[in-house]
Amino acid sequence: MHAKLNLPSKTCPVCDRPFLWRRKWKRDWASVKYCSKRCQGNRSRDARRA
Repeated sequence: MHAKLNLPSKTCPVCDRPFLWRRKWKRDWASVKYCSKRCQGNRSRDARRA
């Protein structure tokens, strides 16, 4: 079996899309909130709309 089938996932609060664990997030997966730099940059715009 492939190990990639059992990767943890989270949902991005900005775009509401699921994203999977990546090796570069190995040490700080608990603190990862956004799927991309773009969503991280757009977080304040979405907060202003609400």
